[in-house]
Amino acid sequence: MLAVLHLVPHSTGVLAILPRELVRPIEERLRKFVLRAKLSIVDQSEALVVAGQYGDHELRRAGLKLPDPSLAYLETEGIGVAIVGPDSGRYWVLGAADRLAALGLSGEASAAIENAWRLADIRAGLPQIYAATSEAFVAQMLNLDLIDGISFNKGCFTGQEIIARTQHLGRIKRRLIRLQLPSGDWQIGQSLRLPDGRSGRLTELATSDSGIEALAVVNLEGADVEPEASANAVAAAIQLALPYSLSAPA
Repeated sequence: MLAVLHLVPHSTGVLAILPRELVRPIEERLRKFVLRAKLSIVDQSEALVVAGQYGDHELRRAGLKLPDPSLAYLETEGIGVAIVGPDSGRYWVLGAADRLAALGLSGEASAAIENAWRLADIRAGLPQIYAATSEAFVAQMLNLDLIDGISFNKGCFTGQEIIARTQHLGRIKRRLIRLQLPSGDWQIGQSLRLPDGRSGRLTELATSDSGIEALAVVNLEGADVEPEASANAVAAAIQLALPYSLSAPA
């Protein structure tokens, strides 16, 4: 389940879409940095609904304008439309529940819909953090530098020094990969060891026609196997392709 956190400075606002389980800890963390700024942080989970849409047909039928790819977000009369990843053909739609329902864009959730959306994220290589993986990785481990998910030439944020040092001086030893897993009781945050000796941690899971697909942050080489993963070797795990290269852009 997704929720919306609204950061409201004196002149404009920022909406953050995140798993409901992270709303409270992130809200508390952000409040530590408000200081004297004219800023309020509001949990809008009850007031706003987040709905996913495949393709733009229903959005156009509802009279909503689509955002320019370079901006990725656009509001029309209080309803926001955001592009989910480049060339994915998927959109987030945000607005009051009654407004979306009136347009036929309700955010009604079901296990099947949520699984399909997660599977699409996995196949697109889009990372998501949950409570079980919170503060476990730096940006490059989640491939955020490969999908234009982080800027290295503007802004200031907690952990920026470590991320910048890793990008420009260090060697990235772990990356997000896509896996096909055998059936089982897999959990997000669970450690595992692949047949080739690489170890890592699961970050996303979804069922598919072939079984279970997952994203996991793993070592790029077989060294440094996590001790807790030694008993969780996945004999039938298969690494699947991502729609982008794991090599950092020059």
